[in-house]
Amino acid sequence: MLDEQRALRFECTGCGKCCTGDPAYYYVEASRAEQRRIQDYLGISWRWFRRRYIVRYDDGTEGLSMAGGRCVFLGPDKRCRIYPVRPAQCRNYPFWPQLMNQAAWRHEAQRCEGID
Repeated sequence: MLDEQRALRFECTGCGKCCTGDPAYYYVEASRAEQRRIQDYLGISWRWFRRRYIVRYDDGTEGLSMAGGRCVFLGPDKRCRIYPVRPAQCRNYPFWPQLMNQAAWRHEAQRCEGID
């Protein structure tokens, strides 16, 4: 951990911007275990869940579909419809390794109003 991380502050405002973006650059990776938790939470079949909500990337990883540049689970009220079972990537935002320096943190703050 870098010493400068101590100065990094975040408080979610619920704006939903972390759930949107160009799907060529922004995606939400979801492991099979995370997918199962979401599927169980939604109370739908595994097959239907996979067909409707999961995307397989070229590198073999899988993630949540980004329909029109929005996570499919971002509701019209900008709230996550699967919040209690959201993937680790979502739970850990914005404390991702690639954002753990002052320059990257400041850049991400332009997108996220809850940073600093």
